[in-house]
Amino acid sequence: MTGSSSRMLALLSLLQTPRDWPGLVLAERLEVSPRTVRRDVDRLRELGYRIAAVKGPYGGYRLEAGSELPPLLFDDDQAVAIAVALQTVPSSGIDIEEGAARALATVRQVMPSRLRHRVDGIRFTGATADVRVDPAVLEAASAAVRDRQVLRFDYGSDRDRPARRTEPHAVVAREGRWYLLAWDLEVADWRTFRLDRMQPRTPTGPTFSPRPLPAADAATYLAARAKGAAAEDRWPCVGEVVIALPAREVAPWVDDGELEELADGTCRITVGSWSWVGMLAAVARFDAPFTVVGPVALRKVAGVLAARFAAADSSS
Repeated sequence: MTGSSSRMLALLSLLQTPRDWPGLVLAERLEVSPRTVRRDVDRLRELGYRIAAVKGPYGGYRLEAGSELPPLLFDDDQAVAIAVALQTVPSSGIDIEEGAARALATVRQVMPSRLRHRVDGIRFTGATADVRVDPAVLEAASAAVRDRQVLRFDYGSDRDRPARRTEPHAVVAREGRWYLLAWDLEVADWRTFRLDRMQPRTPTGPTFSPRPLPAADAATYLAARAKGAAAEDRWPCVGEVVIALPAREVAPWVDDGELEELADGTCRITVGSWSWVGMLAAVARFDAPFTVVGPVALRKVAGVLAARFAAADSSS
């Protein structure tokens, strides 16, 4: 890349930051004269970039959205990032694989040979999402969130009931699936809806004022509900047990729990679950002796389950 081309790429990268750039500041950042900055801005305008002049004591520039897509200039890291992102589309769950493949081929075609060689070396196979989301549904839900408009949609296979009416709050991707977090106007409560089961209706409803979410953010709320908690990303039941197994045999199955290796070859784990019974079931799957450390609620449930198993054995 020539010095002039490299400098223009750096200039464009700066202008893509959403702010007004004084000409003197750009000149200092690029280590050139203000006259050179003006000349490079004119060249970018000739390529189709809409760069507005900002009035002021020293003048400045701002990159505006254009009616047509000008030639795109990427540095090496940006080009590699785009190639990786396009290859991960199958695991996203959005049904745009064909478009992503064509976009990757287009980007690759205009890359210089040295960069094309780097991108061609990045090949991997990711898990394809089992559930596919229509991009039109994602667009409709996202637009309703952005514009704060009531969203009506049919949900699932139940086409006989009236359309759901919701105040959409956020679209969240979680573990290969896409969800809409919204205030359900019929039940007057927060609900999550899977986008692959939604069929939005048009037009959208009136605008609304956002309600306060009972969590730090939408992702935290969704994670909390997945664990059976109200608003915090944590399990409602957390207990501690010692298992008669070395830590290396337990580690692959602890997930988000804590694991401590003990001197006698056993290990201590702190894990969470929906319920105390569910926690004991998770521990019992290791098929090894274990001791409940606490809390008291977990020890009580262990006693109840022990009695149930004893009764089941005697009844046979």
